Amino acid sequence: MKKLFVIFTAALFIFFGAGISKTEAAGSDFIIINKSKNQLAFYQNSKLSSVFKVATGKKPSYTPEGTFKVVSKIVNRPYYKLGIPGGDSRNPLGNRWLGINARGTWGTTYAIHGNNNPSSIGQYISNGCIRMYDNEVEWLYSQVKMNTPVIITSSGSSFDAIASSKGYKVSGSKAVSSKPSGFTGQNLKKGSRGSEVKHLQQLLTSKGFDTRGIDGIFGTNTDKAVRSFQKSKKLSADGIVGPATRKALSMY
Repeated sequence: MKKLFVIFTAALFIFFGAGISKTEAAGSDFIIINKSKNQLAFYQNSKLSSVFKVATGKKPSYTPEGTFKVVSKIVNRPYYKLGIPGGDSRNPLGNRWLGINARGTWGTTYAIHGNNNPSSIGQYISNGCIRMYDNEVEWLYSQVKMNTPVIITSSGSSFDAIASSKGYKVSGSKAVSSKPSGFTGQNLKKGSRGSEVKHLQQLLTSKGFDTRGIDGIFGTNTDKAVRSFQKSKKLSADGIVGPATRKALSMY
């Protein structure tokens, strides 16, 4: 009888465990949150889809690090601590809640959620959750499925490098290399706006040059990222994205 049990257990292991790689088990959609930059990256079909500015814990230990999963999805979650109903403008949780199973919890303690204080985004200010702008977390909520992996780390590496270190095969800049609508091919510089700038910001971020958000506005942070990239490629660091910089970025 004991021998049969051992054989049965081994068979189960082979059936369910053998041949499943770390990446296959995790799937091709996942989220990376980099606390060192306060940014969240969403990968779809192993390609970098979007990067968002977020707020994290006021102390490094508050927002847990590790690999977790989305285990709850709630629209207009009440703020039970102060008895504030969901959907209320006073609710600090915003309009969407993506709960994760961090530190042995079940999606009711730690989450990616909206907020009612937009000025807090980008800061180290929360009690452990990851805050986003309401309109951005609405979009993310619509895309993320239950059990989507969530990697939280503090790293100086690019999102692609972090993903690779966790066993994911990613497409790198191919995730954002398709020509956006409204493509003009004109030089981009400080003050430029639109889908081409957003595309530029995605490319720079995927290569490790932080634009501090992907909003389609070529501001000071994007200008700094462009100049840093140009210096790394021994190009004229003038902050203007012309033919040479586009080519170095593989920007169509």
